[in-house]
Amino acid sequence: MAKGNISVDSENLFPIIKKWLYSDKDIFLRELVSNGCDAITKLKKLSGIGDAKIDENENFKVTVSVFKDAKKLVISDNGIGMTAEEIDKYINQIAFSGASDFLEKYKEDDDKGAQIIGHFGLGFYSAFMVADSVEIDSLSYQDGAKAAKWTCDGSMEFDMTDGERQERGTTITLNIAEDSEDFLDEFTIRKILNKYCSFLPVEIYLVTDKKSEPEKDENGKDKEPEPPKPINNTQPLWMKKPSECTDDEYKEFYRNVFMDFNEPLFWIHLNVDYPFNLKGILYFPKINHEFAGQEGQIKLYNNQVFVADNVKEVIPEFLMLLKGVIDCPDLPLNVSRSFLQNDGYVKKISNHITKKVADKLTSIYNNDKSNYEKYWDDINVFIKYGCLRDEKFYDKVKDVIIYKDLDGKYMTLNEYLNGKDKKDVYYVSDPDTQSQYVNMFKNQGLNAFVLPSMMDTHFISLIEMKESDVKFKRIDSAINDISDTAEKDDSTKEKDDKLIEKFKAEINDDALKIEVQSLKDTSIPAVILLGEQSRRMQEMYRAYGQQMAGMADMFKDEFTLVLNSNNSLIQKINTLTGDDANLIINHVYDLAKLSHSPLNAEQMTRFVERSNKLLEKLF
Repeated sequence: MAKGNISVDSENLFPIIKKWLYSDKDIFLRELVSNGCDAITKLKKLSGIGDAKIDENENFKVTVSVFKDAKKLVISDNGIGMTAEEIDKYINQIAFSGASDFLEKYKEDDDKGAQIIGHFGLGFYSAFMVADSVEIDSLSYQDGAKAAKWTCDGSMEFDMTDGERQERGTTITLNIAEDSEDFLDEFTIRKILNKYCSFLPVEIYLVTDKKSEPEKDENGKDKEPEPPKPINNTQPLWMKKPSECTDDEYKEFYRNVFMDFNEPLFWIHLNVDYPFNLKGILYFPKINHEFAGQEGQIKLYNNQVFVADNVKEVIPEFLMLLKGVIDCPDLPLNVSRSFLQNDGYVKKISNHITKKVADKLTSIYNNDKSNYEKYWDDINVFIKYGCLRDEKFYDKVKDVIIYKDLDGKYMTLNEYLNGKDKKDVYYVSDPDTQSQYVNMFKNQGLNAFVLPSMMDTHFISLIEMKESDVKFKRIDSAINDISDTAEKDDSTKEKDDKLIEKFKAEINDDALKIEVQSLKDTSIPAVILLGEQSRRMQEMYRAYGQQMAGMADMFKDEFTLVLNSNNSLIQKINTLTGDDANLIINHVYDLAKLSHSPLNAEQMTRFVERSNKLLEKLF
């Protein structure tokens, strides 16, 4: 029997581990199980190069056993095992990574060692977050090796004795602390294993037994009742080549992992070996037109070990609306595998993911345009948001951004402009309330885009910034293309000025601009125009919430009442006097406002009363 002190710079190690080292307490199980997987991976590697002998039919596995009455949690593997000297090196000298040492020794043989995922040292010591004491019983694969047993009660002292294990591998027994007895619940352990270990490359079994101690066989070995099946899938879909996967497999994987029974629109299978190792699948779900309540889920893995959801350092923010898995063994994780270190390498991976998404969108547009158009209503918010957040993404996808026109057809910006010198782009934000303007446009053979969301207000500002000669105008902000812009003679100008003065005197609103134009549609007496920039600024400030709503008041609505000199009613107003003129002027004004936005209660009451008076004058 040997006793000793654990070699570490700080004698306050365990309080630090318990409180600060790991972001979530349940991570201890991930660390211990992944260490067991490492032990098996190491053994297979040694066997592959002829340094160890194994039975080809052996069932390699990690077993997690729960003994609730005894308050024990046991993690056992049939991997490489350890000698007493190795336990002293990898366990007693904290932070000495057994995985790093192993990889360094065998790195020249082949690249299979890259699949080692755990490490002895700090990963093992996470057990003390939930255990009063921990035991290791291990038998090395080496010929003639003796089993070794290590025991520590969470102090800086340990005991080392001969072990009881008779078959190669390692058993770690946690004597669960009183404040952590919830980790003796089968449901809790199963939930943790499903969270972190669902896709580990070695079969994981969960065994529960309410007896006070594990049963022993005739040789004194712990009996482990064989469960019906492993709790994990050792060959997740993302580890396969895209050519080996069917559409049905992609859809089934999506349903099983994300519990979403709506089929994804499409997906991207990432399979990169150089300049970094990156695998994964990104799914495009049906996306709401606004972001409220819309959240995707991208799971980050490290060699098939779950690390975290939605890690913004790896996944660009705008891609967080997607669902998927990313597995990158080369990510620079800290000791708990829970937080990414700030590293330029991470940024390269993030940029690569962005590029692959842009390439996929471009490929669908070029090769399957009809489906791309079907997807557009669901994915356009994601694409536009990505353009706003990432300039490089915009540069990659700008040529495959499409817009729906007034007839429900799709076209690019270049197709709309069609080589025009004047690059005004008209749009509607609400085809129903702006129906009068829509009809005027259609009657003149003109077209406009339908841009109904708040995201569009921000997006068109981006386009104007990127394409300096392009100007977006809502169809109720300008009517140059539906009016006669010919030069007026002096007589016409005099009539127009007289008409404007009549309207100003009756409406009595200094903020309202009034002008006369010859609209090509003679059936419309007047229309209201609203200044494009002031309206945009108001909408954007209001979108930021209550704290910015006051800023919107700085940008007053710039309304212009345009009187149509080609309309017969407008032509007769100059001949009317008294109440008749006033009734018509106010009614024309209200009709113009109604085609722009609903009247308030008081305005509607006056409008109805005035309508009745006008009807009475007909008889």
